[in-house]
Amino acid sequence: MRNKRKTMSGTDIEEVKRLNAQSGLTYNKAKEALARKKGFISSPETKD
Repeated sequence: MRNKRKTMSGTDIEEVKRLNAQSGLTYNKAKEALARKKGFISSPETKD
């Protein structure tokens, strides 16, 4: 069995990373998406 890395309080670091990767948008990405939707910032230029 693989030795899991844990914090001093017993939190499984790899499990937290895995769950964070599956959680969707980060706070900053969600804030940016709302700002774009409301027109506060423009969408990035796309290259064809």
